[in-house]
Amino acid sequence: MLEPSDKAPDFNLPCTGDSAEVSLANLRGKPIVLFFYPRDNTPGCTKESIGFSNKLQAFAVAEVLVFGISKDSLKKHDNFIAKHELTTPLLSDANSTMCEDYGTWKEKTLYGKKHWGIERSTFLIDAEGRIARIWRKVKVEGHVDEVLAAAQAL
Repeated sequence: MLEPSDKAPDFNLPCTGDSAEVSLANLRGKPIVLFFYPRDNTPGCTKESIGFSNKLQAFAVAEVLVFGISKDSLKKHDNFIAKHELTTPLLSDANSTMCEDYGTWKEKTLYGKKHWGIERSTFLIDAEGRIARIWRKVKVEGHVDEVLAAAQAL
């Protein structure tokens, strides 16, 4: 299980927008927020993604990059972005590799049935590639503001 001050696991994933792929190694030198969410177009995921998009300019002023991650395909991400006018780039972790590396791929229980899915989690990574802060089992309400405050304090 990752802890603050650990080196963040590298990744190389397809991204929406102009970037074909994004890797942690290529982002070194800039603080990064990675928010993992279960699925596009579900209530909590939509609210969280809209929240990060609404605050993206404030993160940019703090010189912090923000990326959302789920297992959804780039096509689903593009539809999600268009439907909700999102501005936050989204990464597709179709094979769950990054989710496993970051410890967000968990066994969950829904209506008494067990299944595997992404535990809503956020990681703040400093410019040197170390984890500065981790939020697990995120509750959406107020979360984006809390992450922004932590990012501004880096």
